[in-house]
Amino acid sequence: MSTATGPRILVVDDEPNIVEVVSMALRYQGFEVATAANGAEAHAQVEAFRPQLLVLDVMLPDTTGFEIAERLGAQRSSIPIIFLTARDAQEDKLRGLTTGGDDYMTKPFSLEELVARIRTILRRTGQGSDESNRMVFEDLELDDDTREVLRAGQPIDLTATEYRLLRYLLSNPRRVLTRAQILDHVWEYDFGGDARVLETYISYLRKKLDAHGPGLIHTVRGVGYALRAPR
Repeated sequence: MSTATGPRILVVDDEPNIVEVVSMALRYQGFEVATAANGAEAHAQVEAFRPQLLVLDVMLPDTTGFEIAERLGAQRSSIPIIFLTARDAQEDKLRGLTTGGDDYMTKPFSLEELVARIRTILRRTGQGSDESNRMVFEDLELDDDTREVLRAGQPIDLTATEYRLLRYLLSNPRRVLTRAQILDHVWEYDFGGDARVLETYISYLRKKLDAHGPGLIHTVRGVGYALRAPR
């Protein structure tokens, strides 16, 4: 079973809210994402996940991002690194950029700017994938460059909202997404009112996708929806 084929990004930060927000934003953009909360987990993930870029917090519970970068450098690793930190002292920036860092962002930061910098570094270092803007799940394909959607090789015409909804589901294959998460990320605001708008668009999207094959969007009663293989 295939899924998003974007570059692999490892996010290392001990603040769960930052990890969640950054991870969701990157997955929404088609990246594959793994996370770590400390240095030990980061080194383990480097070995297991083989990331193509690290988003690395400077201050961690058991070490610093600088020390992780130095250790990777000693291992002759060429993984690009973007440091994230609340510290904006000039000497910290210089240390980060001289210990293997490719960029340095100070918290709070713009998610859009972070994604743009990641793409720039991946292009510059040759780590990006030509397929980074293409998502595939089962016989469903979405191309972000052309905004084309295919099911079993047949083109599917989607409205802008239907496209955003499908893209979010494709960014999180097999994962159960709550109604609140979907409303927040597709409609881009916290929705505390009538959620029937989501049910309506799920119905529209299902009708168009299911015309070309078995159902892929599954309802998880009382929770939300998930993109899964046909039953």
